[in-house]
Amino acid sequence: MPADFFATVALLLILLDPLGNIPLLISLLKPLPAARRQRAILRESLIAGAVLVLFVFVGDWVLAALRLSESALEISGGLILFLIALGMVFPRGNAAEGDPEFSGEPLIVPIAIPMIAGPAALATVLLAARQAEQPYSLVAAICVAVVLNTLILLAAGRLARLFGKAGLAAMERLMGLALTAMAVQMLISGIKGAFLTGTMP
Repeated sequence: MPADFFATVALLLILLDPLGNIPLLISLLKPLPAARRQRAILRESLIAGAVLVLFVFVGDWVLAALRLSESALEISGGLILFLIALGMVFPRGNAAEGDPEFSGEPLIVPIAIPMIAGPAALATVLLAARQAEQPYSLVAAICVAVVLNTLILLAAGRLARLFGKAGLAAMERLMGLALTAMAVQMLISGIKGAFLTGTMP
């Protein structure tokens, strides 16, 4: 498999942020029996994966409808990734944790969207679909990333006990540092495309 396939899987997995989502997931699913928690995670992961795959095939239509250039999407995507990375490196706590608005068994919101398939992941898929020569390679990368994300979320309770809050926070900060570098690279590429090749609309 080409190196960019594994790079796409790694980027998507960082954006899905399974380790950072573990505390919120445990809080949201705490009232449910263990068996229903697993079913809920599988269902929400399937929904999120389907949304991400859908964006692969409607990406060009969305860009055309909004009259966005690839450079504009790349710059905006880089800014979003950079803000997400800052939040991972310097977390401010989870505002949704314990929110009564999400009582009961969640459906689509907030686990599938936006916890798994969030704005940054959707924007990244849109950009990757625009650049990909073979969309099915991107679909495969999405499927691999979603499966890995699901496996981590299914083991959320065990991972929380194993690493503790401090260990999970440390790993999320490391992922945030990697995402910061990817965001800067995306910004550089977008700026070059916009101002050096004149692709701005």
